[in-house]
Amino acid sequence: MTAAQQSITIDREMTQRVTGGVFPGSAVAKTNRASPRTVSIFGSTGSVGESAVRLIELHRSDFEVTAISANHNVEKLAAQALRLQCKRAIIGNETLYNDLKAALSGSGIEAAAGHAAVTEAADMPSDIVIAAIVGAAGLMSTLAAIRRGAAVAFANKECLVCAGDIMMREVQAHGATLLPVDSEHSAIFQVFDFAHPETVEKIIITASGGPFREYTREQIQQVTVEEALRHPTWNMGAKISVDSATMMNKGLEIIEAKHLFPVVEEQIEVLVHPESIIHSMVSYIDGSVLAQLGTPDMSTPIAYALAWPERIKTPVQKLDLAKTGRMTFFAPDTERFPALPLCRAALREGGSKPAVLNAANEVAVARFLKKEIAFPDIIRIIETTLEKMPSIKLHTIDDVLEVDAQTRKVAETCII
Repeated sequence: MTAAQQSITIDREMTQRVTGGVFPGSAVAKTNRASPRTVSIFGSTGSVGESAVRLIELHRSDFEVTAISANHNVEKLAAQALRLQCKRAIIGNETLYNDLKAALSGSGIEAAAGHAAVTEAADMPSDIVIAAIVGAAGLMSTLAAIRRGAAVAFANKECLVCAGDIMMREVQAHGATLLPVDSEHSAIFQVFDFAHPETVEKIIITASGGPFREYTREQIQQVTVEEALRHPTWNMGAKISVDSATMMNKGLEIIEAKHLFPVVEEQIEVLVHPESIIHSMVSYIDGSVLAQLGTPDMSTPIAYALAWPERIKTPVQKLDLAKTGRMTFFAPDTERFPALPLCRAALREGGSKPAVLNAANEVAVARFLKKEIAFPDIIRIIETTLEKMPSIKLHTIDDVLEVDAQTRKVAETCII
């Protein structure tokens, strides 16, 4: 047994904490499968939210939708609400409330607006909450769902990056269940032996490498927004696509995995796998490596979370390994893509550093998408912000929100 493995306390209490209560008695296990499972979707007009809506529409008898939310896309939100016949639809941008109310007029669906209304809706009874709001904006609604002991299928990795210790403490205190929707963490979740975590040598998070994995440093200097958004294998939103291009998404996933699974940072490896067929792996002390494979389509991990501990059919193209031919793997180039060591350093330092890292990244990516900074400036802004922001301990979610707000101000001053 390695020193890293010896540092893990192996007992049922910890295993239940990191799996969010996978064992009998968890939020999902207690639901009555003879009746439809109730679902709320926060971020329903984004790529993950839209996939969840499509899956629910394919299995209408199995699910009832309580609430859905979007930030500003009233037209799409209203159309989803009408098709799903949900109880409440919330638009984050309060100025769009009247537009949403008019679009839902006569339907019997309640309209609401504002971020507080999104958090309030997360506290409404539902078996599963799909947390798909991108960035730190999804913190409060995810926390509200956790505090009522819901099963939270979360695609918002920033919740654990910014407030991992706080979130996991709340999961344990309220008996909630965390079901990862990120394809990588879903893959690990499916093949990790939670009953015997001491047998795990390491977890291996795979990465496509993004669109610039073969670019020279000189080519990276000239990257455009349009190029960054052309992901080679996945169809994702703009912010996540840019994170993939910088490989920041893998760094954030390292931090997320540290909170989700009973491993230490040294047991988390990243491996570039351009075909995106193996979504992640778990290596065991006996030499076995268990992997979850599938076509690169987010419908699969979303469906797994929606139906867990069962499975439902999806419309994804089935994996044909004969057509795939071969799969390739190589170590990431941390000099060309310094986001990975940046994230590991933030994780090791702990405290507020991961929250600072995340906020600075959100600011920099937003400016890049507006074509106000160059692609390499994203990492420069993050590094400078990390240097300027002191490391403090985070005790409450208010501490996290305060650090997030302060970091955004500092990051803006780093943009020249």
